[in-house]
Amino acid sequence: MRTAVFGAGGIGGYLGGRLSQAGEEVVVIARGDHLDAIRKRGLTVDSIKGDFVANPEFVTNDPSQVGKVDLIILGVKAWQVPDAAEVMHPMIGPKTAVLLVQNGVDAPAQLAAVLGAEHVVIGLCMLRSFIVGPGYLRHTADVYPNLQLGEMALSTTDRVEELSQIFKKIGLSVTIPSDIYAALWEKYLVFSVASALGAITRTTTGVWRSIPETRQMAETAVRELVRVGQSQGIKLSDQTFDNTMRLIDNWAEDHTTSMAKDLMEGRPSELEAAIGHVVGLGRESGVDAPMINFIHHSLLPQELQARS
Repeated sequence: MRTAVFGAGGIGGYLGGRLSQAGEEVVVIARGDHLDAIRKRGLTVDSIKGDFVANPEFVTNDPSQVGKVDLIILGVKAWQVPDAAEVMHPMIGPKTAVLLVQNGVDAPAQLAAVLGAEHVVIGLCMLRSFIVGPGYLRHTADVYPNLQLGEMALSTTDRVEELSQIFKKIGLSVTIPSDIYAALWEKYLVFSVASALGAITRTTTGVWRSIPETRQMAETAVRELVRVGQSQGIKLSDQTFDNTMRLIDNWAEDHTTSMAKDLMEGRPSELEAAIGHVVGLGRESGVDAPMINFIHHSLLPQELQARS
């Protein structure tokens, strides 16, 4: 299988690196110092599952140089998905699958609007991996399952089964849930609330979850998000709240999300994918979500300043 990693950040780079390490043909699309370092020295990954250096077949910043591929792992930030989809066309063949591993819940529809739903595979990746320097990643945490896969049409296809087997061979735990949208929202709840509380309190998950007042804010936000999701027809069970808080409690004391970290360090973040999108959904469906609205509006000035 010929695979292109479009955006070799923490998740995309880790998955592509493991595939390359296993002998798969991997092309990396990156930019700047990250691209130069991978070209010269390969992609170095410090991992709790064993350190390694991956040497992709080809590294470029130009998707038009890649040619057709069987699989694209889309590892860009959530707000970059529409633009990435537009320049992806030269790599797309009749059977090319594009695996989304973005945070948030709106990326599948955004990608399908440009490329067609038949090319989209929804992926939920529960790994903590991040860039620590040009050409250098650190993988620090796993949550079972590492990867969940599903089609937009909620069918189990041969290609999803094949992808599942490929990722299992490189050491990932993989499942194919019966309802990928419910699974997508379940992950989204954890990401959204951890990002929101981390950014607004400017502390780690271990700190804000241990303080009664900020923990109550998180619990209120989870309940609001569940109601918004249900208003969109997402089948979230009665156990969703408890499961979400249990996952949050299982994170390391020093855990923080990439969105919170970006905001605290003055960079553009995934604020809209993490919180803004669901604010809009709640408004459209008439679901009251005052805590989520308060957090989004409080963080919005920082986001706008970073983007200016």
